[in-house]
Parts: sequence; C-alpha cells; structure tokens
Amino acid sequence: MPLRKKPACVIAFSSTSAAMAAEACFQERGLPGRIIPLPREISEGCGLSWKADPGDEETLTKALDAAGIAYDRTYLVTI
Repeated sequence: MPLRKKPACVIAFSSTSAAMAAEACFQERGLPGRIIPLPREISEGCGLSWKADPGDEETLTKALDAAGIAYDRTYLVTI
C-alpha cells in the first residue's frame, strides 16, 4: 500500500547546530515532530528541518523563540 502524502509544518534551520538544539528543546518539552532531511521543495537551510503537524506550528515556534533558537522559516508542504 503506497504512503499517502499529507500536509506538514516544516521548520527550516540555517545551521545543523540550530536544528540539533531545536530537537533537544522539543524533546525536553515533549513537543511533537521529528528531524527530517530538508524537503526538495525548500532550497534554503542547512539540510535538516523539523516536521510536525500544521496545527503545532505556533507551539513549536514559540518554544524556539523562548529558548533563543534561531530558525529560517516555517513552511506548509505536502510530504
């Protein structure tokens, strides 16, 4: 059975260290999502990104802001 694509919130980072810091931040707080390779549709960033449900975008970006972790942008993509 083929996998069905669905909308996802993808957070792109400018550096690998920022992506790894975000992963630690989210895991410490029990927030949803996981590290993935940057989707082909997105050409900027370090090559790593965070994928979560679109409804979690605000919670995730607020956690990054509170922790002082920089991110490039958030994207809504179907993957």
